[in-house]
Amino acid sequence: MIVIAGVLIGAILGGLTARRRKGNTADIAQFVVVYAIAFGLLGLVATIVLEKVAS
Repeated sequence: MIVIAGVLIGAILGGLTARRRKGNTADIAQFVVVYAIAFGLLGLVATIVLEKVAS
């Protein structure tokens, strides 16, 4: 669940960041993908840490 939320939040933030920097369509798409992957990985790490702490 944390991973999915991370991907969605990352994609939104990536799109907003690229649009704020006046990027074209390809720039916006690249930012969306990179931010989604980065936030998804952070969510994965957070999930693993929470599972290890809880057990």
